[in-house]
Amino acid sequence: MRKNSVKNTRINAEVQRELSRIISREIKDPRINPMTSVVEAVVTPDLKYCKAYISVLGDQDSVNSTLEGLNSAMGFIRRELAHSINLRNTPEITFIMDQSIEYGVTMSKKIDDVVKDIEDDEDDTENEE
Repeated sequence: MRKNSVKNTRINAEVQRELSRIISREIKDPRINPMTSVVEAVVTPDLKYCKAYISVLGDQDSVNSTLEGLNSAMGFIRRELAHSINLRNTPEITFIMDQSIEYGVTMSKKIDDVVKDIEDDEDDTENEE
């Protein structure tokens, strides 16, 4: 199976959907933040490994404890994934923190601040005239 084939894309989407469901509904570990989302799942063409990109809304302590909880629940997650998705091999999952959502929110806030400052400056110049 080629890396960017239609089949591999469908498998990636299905694994992402199931990982999201398992993390949000099945795991009862209090270390895992309830605002955890699976941004992307990339399964290798031989179906042996999977990189799951995880995003957590919260501070750095919450991110670290969520990653710790997910790594400790790895066996359970893999077993649930095997039950829900019928694949030749159940991939070994590696969780990677993805900060792209947090970065996007930060940049959006900075842009809003700059736009607000520009509007305030325009209002000040209009009042002086």
